[in-house]
Formats: sequence, structure tokens, C-alpha cells
Amino acid sequence: MRLRPGLQLLRRHISDASAPRVLSRRQELERANALKYPRLRHHAPVVRIPDFRAKHVDIEAGVVDPDEVTLHGRIETVRTAGSKLVFLDLTAEFDRVQGVCNLGKLADGTTVQDFKARSKLLIRGDIVAVTGRATRTSTGELSIQATRLPEVLTPTIAALPTSLIDDESRMRHRHIDMLVNRKTTDTLRLRSYIIKYMRDFFHDRNFLEFQTPILAADAGGAAARPFTVSSNAISRDVSLRIAPELWLKRLVVGGVDRVFELGPAFRNEGIDLTHNPEFTICEFYHAYANLPDLISVTEDLIRGLATHCHSLSSTKLTSLPPIDLAPFQVPFQQAEFIPTLESALGFTFPNLTSPTALPDLLTLLKANNTPPDVIKEANTLPQLLDNLAAAYIEPLSATAPLFVIHQPVCMSPLAKSFTCPKTGQAVSARTELFMGARELANMYEEENDPDAQHRKFLDQAAERTAEGENTVVDDGYVEALESGLPPTGGWGCGVERLVMLFSGSKRISDCLSFGNLKNVAALGAGAKGHRQGSGPGQEEKGSVEHVSEASSVIDGKEVINS
Repeated sequence: MRLRPGLQLLRRHISDASAPRVLSRRQELERANALKYPRLRHHAPVVRIPDFRAKHVDIEAGVVDPDEVTLHGRIETVRTAGSKLVFLDLTAEFDRVQGVCNLGKLADGTTVQDFKARSKLLIRGDIVAVTGRATRTSTGELSIQATRLPEVLTPTIAALPTSLIDDESRMRHRHIDMLVNRKTTDTLRLRSYIIKYMRDFFHDRNFLEFQTPILAADAGGAAARPFTVSSNAISRDVSLRIAPELWLKRLVVGGVDRVFELGPAFRNEGIDLTHNPEFTICEFYHAYANLPDLISVTEDLIRGLATHCHSLSSTKLTSLPPIDLAPFQVPFQQAEFIPTLESALGFTFPNLTSPTALPDLLTLLKANNTPPDVIKEANTLPQLLDNLAAAYIEPLSATAPLFVIHQPVCMSPLAKSFTCPKTGQAVSARTELFMGARELANMYEEENDPDAQHRKFLDQAAERTAEGENTVVDDGYVEALESGLPPTGGWGCGVERLVMLFSGSKRISDCLSFGNLKNVAALGAGAKGHRQGSGPGQEEKGSVEHVSEASSVIDGKEVINS
């Protein structure tokens, strides 16, 4: 049988198991002349469900407010009690209220026959407008007592499941995941609250937010592989930024003493539990700030975020785990990079600025029986030092924030450096903040000597070449330094790492609206496949698999319970 184009499109988005139900639902609405998407009309002043609840929190049982209002929302459950009484649970803006539709209380002339027919069509997932008055039932439930039969604004064609069981289905159908899994929505809401808190934090400290280029001739500011794309406008390849750092420091040179940016960054590298090629970065630059200043600001920010997120998880975002504030007492603990490693490994490091530093350190590590997995695949000195830090320093942050300070100069080409009085090694005026063995933030005193910066760029390029990567020295940035960069403290963090920390999420994909790049690419491929398979009579399997529905019947009316 050849289906009408609308039904073909519909069947491409549902599994074979649910197809009959969806087709039946569509036909049911068509027979009742109810498959409509009307323009929005207001029959009474519109009130948000959260505002409705707040206004009538003290209304007593049996009292009916005289003011008529309209609430909009999605039906979560439908319950019938006889032929003339229907209860709806209405949700919107992450809040819920009960709607009571009693035929005897309606003032719109609805007949018994119309009431039965139209209320029978209401199902979980329909988006409706309910006009009525606030009241509280005898059981204490705040409700809106309808004075008009609920108006369906957007009918649900596909049945809304009560849960998505496996992770693949959750990411492929993120919109449904958000409707049925409260923790998904609360995690993404927390992300929004964290971003707002950070913006307010910097604005309150007289920082200005600037937007810097996302596309540029070269991507600088971090040691990472960029995405390269072709520009038709200028007939050349350009790169997506890996960090806004060099642009923001140009702004400081230009007289913007306190500047920050919160926006996307892109790194053409791997995907794992804590990394995604596209992520949100926050960086700030503060003229006349040194490393202790940066540490103090970071403690204030992280402590404030912990307190704010604790309050949110206790009130608005109750599906998220509670936050223990005890580990966030300031000052946070500190560990010096080289002394901590020397203590853990049991020997003194060789001169890390020597041309033979890498083989010298490898020889000592092997002589002291360092586990092979710690030193394998370390082709450069920075790689080896990163491996050692991951094995011996970062785990010290398992239960509380930890600043790892004074990394060797080879690990920080954009930071000012000095000779450590304890070890005699050349180290950077830098620190990284870790918690749970994950890096949360990176900060340092910026190198403002143009000659020193140029030498460090050349050293970095040599290291990247040894790793098989090509790095272009940003001579334009060095030229900007020649105009004078004041002593400046710079700071950066990945916003998703903070969301993971304060939401208890184990995967970065849970903190991104549509998951990681693999998830997003699969969504795009799926949409393309549907387009290609949309010819007459063609159908495609697919969509909401691995769902569960809990249903019951009250007075012959099916109820999908949440």
C-alpha cells in the first residue's frame, strides 16, 4: 500500500513496533477534525506555571480565586473520574500544576457529548492551554479549575515514552530524553546557571566581555591540532580557534585592562569521557595581576560556584546529587610540580632545560623501575612530564581542589618563567587547578617580553614538529607585544568540566545539549538519510527504540504514568 507523503514522513521517525499506534493516533485525530495546529489566542491573562504556583501557595482548600487566567504546558498525565471529570497534570518551565476539568464548572457551553469526545482525545505529550481559576482540592493539591475545555495547541502524534533506557537512544533522541529524564534537563539547566554565574562574577569585578575571532589564519593559544576549513571569501584556508588567548592579550595591549570571553573553542583531537572537539571555554586577562592574585580569584569563583550549585541542587535542580561544601574551604591545597614528583619518584630531576633532558630523565625513570605505562609513547619532554603528573600529582586532588604550581618552563610557552629557589630548575609562574584528578582551570603570569616569547614559540614549534605536528609562529602576536603588554595574569577553564564537577556527571557528553561530536554527527547523518529515503512508498526503520511505557486504565481511559 502506498502511503500519503505525511504518513511516509511519520513512519520514518518511528520504530516498526510503534508505527500502528502512531498511525492510529493520527487517524483518530483526523476523524475528529482535531489534527490542528491553531494560532495562539488568549482567552484570559496568561500566567506562567511557576508564577501561578508562587502566587497561590497559600490558597486554602475549597477556595476558588475570582481571577480567570490561562496556563500553557504539556500534558504529563491524564486521569478520568467518570464521564464528566478529567484531571490533567500540566508541566512547563520545569514546574507542574494540576488541571481540573469538571463539565459542571465549564462556562463555554460545552455539551456532554463534546466533553466526552474531546477529553478522550487528550493524551500524554499534548501541548494545551487551560483557562480557569486557581483553587486547592480537598486533598491539598493546588489546581486550576477549568472554565473552558482545554484547547490543544499542538497535538502529540507519537506516543511520549516514560523513559529512554540506553545511552545511544538518549543521545539520538535528546529532545525526548529531556522530556522524560529530569536529570538530563537539570544538568543542562545547571550549565546555564553556571555560565550566568561566571558572567556575573566577572562583571562584578569590572571585567568587560569581548568577542574575538573564531576563524583566523592560524589557531594559537594552546598546543592542540586545529580544524582547518576553506574560505571562499578570501580564497584561502583558515582555522577554527583552539583558544581566544592571543586575541584577548592583544586587547590588553590595546588598553582593556580587564577582559574576559566565554564562548566556543575547537580542537581537532580525540573524544573521551572528558574531552570533546567542540567545547565552551572561559578565559580572562587581568593587567597588573600576578599568580597569587589569580589563585585568589580562582578560589573565590570555585567556592562561590560550589555554594551556588549546592543551593540549586537543594531547590530547583533536585535530581542532581547534593554538593559537599567541606572540600571547597579556602585556601585550597598546593603542590609544587617538580618537588612533588621528586618526592614520589625518589630521585632528583636532571636539568630540564638541557638538550639531553628527555633521555636523561628517561634513564633515571627506568633505573628506578618506573611503571612502563607511565613513560611509554613520550616522544617529547612535555609529554613525559604530563604523564608523570597524571600518575603521581593529579590523583592527590581526589577529594579536594589542588593547585599544581610552577610547572617546568618547557610545558608553558606563553607563561613568564623564573629559577625555582628550591630546585634550581627553570619553572613557569603558572598553576593548574585539579579536583577529582581532572583539570578545572589553568592560569599563569603572561610572558610579556617579545624576544623571550619569540624564543618560546620557536621551542614550542620544535617540540610540535617532534610530535609530528606543524606549528606556525605567530609573529603578529610577537609584534603586538612590542607595543607593550603590562604585567598580566591570564586564566582559562573548560565550562563543561565545571558542569561535570557540580552535576556529578561522569561524561562530558551529558553536559552538552546534544552530546559529543560523535552523537551530533550521527544526528546529521540520520537526517540526511531520511531525506534520501523519502520517495513514494519508501520507509525507514528507526527512531525511538529501547523505550518503556507504564500505562494503566482509570474508568476505561488509558493513562500513561510518569
